[in-house]
Amino acid sequence: MSISRRSLLGAGLAAPVLVSPLFRQSAQAQRANGIIRYGLSAFPPNLQPWVSTGASAGTVKMLIHRSLVSYGPDGELRGELAESWSRDAEGAWVFKLRPGCVFQNGDPVTADDVKWSIEQIAGEKSTAYMRAQFQSIERVEIPDPATVRLVTKEPLVTLPSWFGNYNTFILSRKSTANEPIGAGPFRLVGQERGTSLDLAVFDKFYKPGFPKLKGIKFVVYADENLRNAALMSGDVDMIEYVPWQSMAAVEADPRLKLDNQEGPFMDVLFNGTKPPFNDPRVRRAVAHAVRREDIVKAAFFGRGKPLEGLPIVEGTPWYDDKLAHGWNYDPARSKALLAEAGFANGFQTTLLSTAQFGMHKDTAEIVQQHLAAVGIQCELQLPDWSTRVSRGMRGQYDMAIHGVSSDNNDPDGLTVVLDTTLSPAHGRSFKVDAPRTIAALARGRAEFDQAKRVAIYKEMQAAALEEVPLVGLAWRQQGYGMDKNVMGFVNLPGALTNSSGNMLEQTYFG
Repeated sequence: MSISRRSLLGAGLAAPVLVSPLFRQSAQAQRANGIIRYGLSAFPPNLQPWVSTGASAGTVKMLIHRSLVSYGPDGELRGELAESWSRDAEGAWVFKLRPGCVFQNGDPVTADDVKWSIEQIAGEKSTAYMRAQFQSIERVEIPDPATVRLVTKEPLVTLPSWFGNYNTFILSRKSTANEPIGAGPFRLVGQERGTSLDLAVFDKFYKPGFPKLKGIKFVVYADENLRNAALMSGDVDMIEYVPWQSMAAVEADPRLKLDNQEGPFMDVLFNGTKPPFNDPRVRRAVAHAVRREDIVKAAFFGRGKPLEGLPIVEGTPWYDDKLAHGWNYDPARSKALLAEAGFANGFQTTLLSTAQFGMHKDTAEIVQQHLAAVGIQCELQLPDWSTRVSRGMRGQYDMAIHGVSSDNNDPDGLTVVLDTTLSPAHGRSFKVDAPRTIAALARGRAEFDQAKRVAIYKEMQAAALEEVPLVGLAWRQQGYGMDKNVMGFVNLPGALTNSSGNMLEQTYFG
């Protein structure tokens, strides 16, 4: 079955395509046929391979496409289209491609395809999520059809991790803007707009014995309570984003299991193009105005912890306890900063969030209450998720609540949320000036000495506390709920939890 150009790329916008017969089968019949029913929290606004539209869309894209590397169950990089990678004597990164990889049109994966994909991501008119990072690649060389040599403008210790991002895939150079050709373990074979997507196994996937499933039926439950009810009733085999208020019930049900990780976080984003949030004193005032314990209790039912600095994981070399509490709750300090910035009587503004996810809405309401106490009166704006994404990318907000994780567990993974000079994205502030923070990030990714990297990232945290490219609010646990017969799935550690959809290639029914 073929899918039209509009249906594949504009999954959230195009007219419905012919729905696969899989949709009409019961959950039990699909399970018997090796098809897992997965409760998705949001219908992908689109499935463009290099554009970020949220973790739910990322889960689907990770199964259709593949990159040079991915993250394995232990959270470490592992080979995908590349079987190995290393730096050569001149400092270039060299990737050796895995033999036998083919795209879903049957063509072999070659170094020419890798070169073409990198050039498309870094292109002048590209809207790719990783465009700015890839512009650090000075040139792509092809010593032979199975080797790619990346010459960078400066040393880059973290470059391999870029290809672990779920918005960085290698496509066939025969792809068009409306018809990307990937090399993932599954193919999109049907969809019903806003409701479901059907994936079937790609029988020429390069890993012997994978995927273990015959297909995946993504069923969208935008309402988190309905999504959980579908799991509890057996209508689906597995769901993402188990509601925090429902985690205990999932744990207590003998038919189910819960796989939790702490790594994602909630934060406040700013529009830095106009007053008052172009002033870092006002952003710091917001940071000191919020009592984070209230968010942990109300939004996450205690399954999380306050975040009073940048999201640096405790116990890692980069963590510093004093810096971790640099934005402590201090309403008196908040009011003093507002007065210093010329807003002694406060001001009125807007706070963008979404009602589609309870964690976003609940967090926004608590932030609204605490900001009102220091004189910042916020009008809440709670559109659906697709609208929230669109407005975030366009900078159509004053402040915004967001839930996100860094790209990986290295501090450089925070680039995507801290570097406001990158192309606009819904998950980072819009054109906020934070030059010292951004400069420290650049130094850190260029430094190969671990002790020096630790010092640099502590400097980066100190700079961010003053420049405030975002305001951390709360760490949160993030859980997948599933039938106990679902085997092989792994919720990846820490910040990588949003990349766990990749583990569906090894999932099966026991």
